[in-house]
Order: sequence, then structure tokens, then C-alpha cells
Amino acid sequence: MIKTLYLGIDPGKSGALALVDECGEHVDTFRLAKTLHDVSDWLKTYRDRVLFACLEKVHSMPKQGVTSSFKFGESFGFCQGMLVGESIPYDLVTPQKWQKLMGCRTRGDKNVSKSRAQQLWPKIKIVHAIADALLIAEYARRIRV
Repeated sequence: MIKTLYLGIDPGKSGALALVDECGEHVDTFRLAKTLHDVSDWLKTYRDRVLFACLEKVHSMPKQGVTSSFKFGESFGFCQGMLVGESIPYDLVTPQKWQKLMGCRTRGDKNVSKSRAQQLWPKIKIVHAIADALLIAEYARRIRV
């Protein structure tokens, strides 16, 4: 039986894409540090099963340099374009909104989201790079189920 999937995307510099199934089980993750083609090819293998996605709505941060702000926006735009190109329905979600529902208001401390992700998926090794994407995927599942 083909399982329905939910996609979460953290478009940050060390961000990732993550998939959970309809039961909230981890399916796969993919780091955005790979090439654009690699990221796109990864998503294409799952596109027919992804029911819904959430992309973290990001903005530039105070004291963030021009170059890093540009790269951040470039990554966000790439992810949004990829979702549109693959006809995957999605919502933009602020960090405050998904963190509140997932019970992990970080206030900038990435260890909070990493710890919460490890609680939800104890069988996989959680690293900072995938923690937010997993939690965003679970957020997408919870608001759609």
C-alpha cells in the first residue's frame, strides 16, 4: 500500500527537507547542502505521494550580512519554486507557529528543536540540520489530519 507523505522544508543555510508518513513515522530526509539538481531529483522520487508540504516562512535577520541574506532568500525561492513545479500543495509557516504546535519554542536555541525531534523519532539520529525540517513535516501532518 502506498503511504501518504507530508513534507517539511527548513530553507536555512544548513536546512533540509523531511518526509513523514500519515502516522508521523520518519520516511526520509535530504540536506539542502547538496546540489540543486540533487535536491530536485530527491523530491521527484516522492512527489506523487506527497499530499501536503509546509515551507518555513523566512526573512532576513538583524545583523545578518547582505550575502547571507541573499543566499537565504535564494534557498527559500528555490524550495518554493520546486513545490510549485512539482504541483505539491503547500503552506508557508512561521517558525513561531510551527514551534508552538510542536511544543518547542526555541527562541533561537536550536538544541530545543533537536531535543523535541529526538523525542518524537527516538530510532533515528537527529542532527541540527534535519531537526527543524522533521518538525515542520510533522506540523504539516498534524494540521492536515
